Amino acid sequence: MGAALSRRQATTVCAPPPELPSELIEEILFRLPPDDPACLLRASLICKAWSHTASRPGFRRRLHKRHGAAPVLGFLHNWDNECIPHFVPTVASSFSLAAPDWRSWQAIDCRHGRALFCSKGAWELLVWEPITGAQQRLAVPPAFKICVPFEPAYAVFCAADGCDHRNCLGGPFGVAFAFCFEDEDAADEEYVTSACVYSSEHGTWGQLISMRSEFMISFENSSSGVLIRRSLLYFLSNVGSILEYDLARHGLTEFDAPNHESGNDAERFNLMVSEGGGLGLCEELDVRLKLWTREVSDGTMMGNRVIHLDNLLPNGARMDAETRLIVVGFAEGANVIFPNTFSGLFTIELQSDRVKKVCHDRGSCKLIPVVSFYTPVDRGGYQDLLSSTPSQEVGGEEGGEEEKTADEAQQLLDKGSNTIKEWCFVDTFERLSHDLNTR
Repeated sequence: MGAALSRRQATTVCAPPPELPSELIEEILFRLPPDDPACLLRASLICKAWSHTASRPGFRRRLHKRHGAAPVLGFLHNWDNECIPHFVPTVASSFSLAAPDWRSWQAIDCRHGRALFCSKGAWELLVWEPITGAQQRLAVPPAFKICVPFEPAYAVFCAADGCDHRNCLGGPFGVAFAFCFEDEDAADEEYVTSACVYSSEHGTWGQLISMRSEFMISFENSSSGVLIRRSLLYFLSNVGSILEYDLARHGLTEFDAPNHESGNDAERFNLMVSEGGGLGLCEELDVRLKLWTREVSDGTMMGNRVIHLDNLLPNGARMDAETRLIVVGFAEGANVIFPNTFSGLFTIELQSDRVKKVCHDRGSCKLIPVVSFYTPVDRGGYQDLLSSTPSQEVGGEEGGEEEKTADEAQQLLDKGSNTIKEWCFVDTFERLSHDLNTR
């Protein structure tokens, strides 16, 4: 009799708790800080149901809708230092991405959930999805191999029609490639600048377009380009001129940066996206940054803001009056710049003026920021999907969520939030399970 009662008690204790509805799990996950990807990653390890919810394509889209702009996860760099990982995180928790080996691949651009690399010592490019780990290699345009060009410019972007870039994983992409070479047979305008686009859907480079100019255009030490309104790519050359590549009209245009007189001061400029979504430019003026916006009507550059870095950066950022502050990167999509100082590398959010020190190291080369929400995914399912159509979630139309579900999610999250901050997710799950058993 006693033994049978003990067995019934043991069965009652060991019975699994009722499962949370997927929409409630989603509401809980939404409340984790988006700029701390380790939170979501570890929460997804609580059980299969949580992992399945966090890895669904629709969850990533709704995460964008809930939080707006994606955070800056970190940056890729080309510092010649094997002690520093190729990807350096800028978020609060310990976080890493298995970026391609820096000894073989040089980071050159990142946009729409994809990073672009060029090989060292060979004419090959590599497209890498940081979130899924998927990779695809492609050769440079054949015309680039025939001539003797100067350093080219590159850009990677999502090529899906009508995409809002909230879930570009595994979708079609394009790679823009621009280069300049000398035409020795020409009497005048001896330099030719050419450009073309690689389509992952067709697996080939498109038609080459060209323009002639009197001066050489090289992009050896320039920052990565910026994409404006889906179809306008801009690249900053070593001599301070700006190359516009109109993807829709297949045209090239060149114009000078403001206050530009010679190639010696070109490195003080950085391309960016203005507050209105047009082409912007950041100019370094000692301890000030002057932000410019290009007018759509006539193409003139108008100064619209001056940032006094001495008022934002901490004391000691400059060793002395001669120490120069250099902007080494702009995070497209997050509106964040990376000033490099004597005491380390910082980020400045241009909308809020929020400043954060992200790295003690201070390499001099340009950085490639990685802007994205980090969500757990089935990496195996994405390894061969870089050129396919973006996945669409079956069913589950987006719409207004019931207030009751949101309230329940907040209550459950509050019970486990302190433990989550301490990274003890096993205890968090036990607390949530206990709460479910008492409901």
